[in-house]
Amino acid sequence: MTSDSPNPLPHSSPPLSPRILVDADACPVKEEIYKVAWRRNVPVVLVSNARFRMPDHPLITRHIVSDSFDAADDWIAEQADGRSIVITADILLADRCLKAGAVVIGNNGKPFTSASIGSAIATRAIMADLRAGMDGITGGPAPFAKADRSRFLQALDEALVRLG
Repeated sequence: MTSDSPNPLPHSSPPLSPRILVDADACPVKEEIYKVAWRRNVPVVLVSNARFRMPDHPLITRHIVSDSFDAADDWIAEQADGRSIVITADILLADRCLKAGAVVIGNNGKPFTSASIGSAIATRAIMADLRAGMDGITGGPAPFAKADRSRFLQALDEALVRLG
């Protein structure tokens, strides 16, 4: 594990201001996250198991984890707290972060909440069973649309106002 961050975010002492933790490997809204973070002066930690291009800016840091299964999810879940906004499409990670008190927003701007996470997990399980029974026929999420990007920006801004 490596980190480009000079100070890893210790779980025992939550930051005074909000921070954004990003499940970054397949996140389609990184540019939007940067813009909101710069405008609101909020630190962002991009968590991934590989390097990728990112802005050279003091608010944006990266934390690279091993390529073991769920390493990024585990790190994010350990860091998440009541001052964190977690950006992820991973329903099981969202559940873990909600239990830690974080605000969780999907890449499409739809918030994960304690009221909605149970049905999201159940739907995920049903879809996995359906895919397993379809002998190689797979489907995925709907294509990422302009409306998703707009909804994401609004949800992130609203979450920062609530935590501000």
